[in-house]
Amino acid sequence: MVTKTDAYPDVAIPPGEYLSEEIEARGISQKELARRMKRPLNAINEIINGKKAITPETALQLEEVMPEIPAKFWLNLETDYQLTKALINKSSKAA
Repeated sequence: MVTKTDAYPDVAIPPGEYLSEEIEARGISQKELARRMKRPLNAINEIINGKKAITPETALQLEEVMPEIPAKFWLNLETDYQLTKALINKSSKAA
């Protein structure tokens, strides 16, 4: 018999919150990050505000700008965020 031991958070934190904290700690503005990534400012703002997902291409661009943070980290944050949102939505429908 298999026992389910995975526990999931009840709050979904968008990866943009971590990105916002990281660029703030580095003294980089959203505008500067957008320039370095060669992306529109509104795309960066939407990621930070949880309105746009971090794609593999975006993760690679973030890794180029911040090489000590691998692309896989950003993709894992996005995956965890999306999964948590889905689980919250599923549990709210079941209630």
